[in-house]
Amino acid sequence: MTLEILERDFDSFFAVPFNVYGRETEYVSPLRGDLKKMLQRDLNPLFSKDDEFTYFSARRAGQACGRIVVHEHRASNELYGTKRASFGFFDCENDTTTARLLLDAAKHWARARGFEEIVGNFNLTAMQQCGIQIDGFSRCGYTDMVQNPPHIPKLLKANGFAPYFPMTTFELDVPAANRTGKVLAEADGFTFAPVKKRAFAERLEEARIVLNDGFASNPMFVPLSAAEFDFQAGEMTAILDPRLSSVVHKNGDPVGVVICIPDINGFLKATRSRIGLMTPFHFLRYRLNRKRAVIIFYSVSSSQHGQGIMGAMLDRTLNALQRAGYEKLGITWIADVNPASLRQMEKLGAEPLHKLHLFKAEI
Repeated sequence: MTLEILERDFDSFFAVPFNVYGRETEYVSPLRGDLKKMLQRDLNPLFSKDDEFTYFSARRAGQACGRIVVHEHRASNELYGTKRASFGFFDCENDTTTARLLLDAAKHWARARGFEEIVGNFNLTAMQQCGIQIDGFSRCGYTDMVQNPPHIPKLLKANGFAPYFPMTTFELDVPAANRTGKVLAEADGFTFAPVKKRAFAERLEEARIVLNDGFASNPMFVPLSAAEFDFQAGEMTAILDPRLSSVVHKNGDPVGVVICIPDINGFLKATRSRIGLMTPFHFLRYRLNRKRAVIIFYSVSSSQHGQGIMGAMLDRTLNALQRAGYEKLGITWIADVNPASLRQMEKLGAEPLHKLHLFKAEI
């Protein structure tokens, strides 16, 4: 049967994982409306002009069977002096021809713009979903984690992509987690401000400031603008549990942040990532039965590193999770080149959940 490649056809792009992965895999799609906004230049502040990205889908006999996004993260190239294109949302049937056509389309787009290499998955940046899963395929992930079936890394290798930059996600049994016992005392100038709807915009901006400062030396990190951060986190209010996230102040200034949200993967799977007549029912059931949460990120200002603030913040978060009835906590990716964060996971008693790599190819 003839295989055709479509450009910027959102309906086929969204349908791919539902057609080729099915319910037997742990993959969970972003909500249809959220994904559509990610791929609209006039809505996504990551793209300042239309030529900075495109997306392709493959279709055979009228059924979508593969997809890929290709884009430039201009701020990253400027900061690190690279000529790199990025690919993301690479989801495909287990077919080398389909994979080759999609990857060739992405390479052609990148080559025509003078890039020297192409790297992914970035969905769409290193501060969003990142990497290709290479193990733990039967283990259920959490919100904001990449999951894919085992044939995806094989298809990339077959098409000349090499793995590099290993990362690990983690899972923690909340009641059994190790605590440091450290408390940040008001007498020392510390206060905690919960991330509530009433002051959401203020807390969000403080979180961005601490994230940009604390992550400045992390590999691949690019400081987020207010518009980018709001785009990524602005709709979090719909699933927010204000008991879990907080900003730490010292003498009135933000110096630490933990953004922890309930895991919504079960809800997304139940609704097939679409808004429909049964959505309110599924959302209510999810709210009544949520036992899993995920830390999207945590950070401490660089001037406060080595003061024990991180351990105390995580202690407080774990205590809040346990009081609220959560049983499992996921932690999104930590790079193997980040020994301090890996030691933090070891101290907590967290177990590796999935291993991931970035994959790259010269063009």
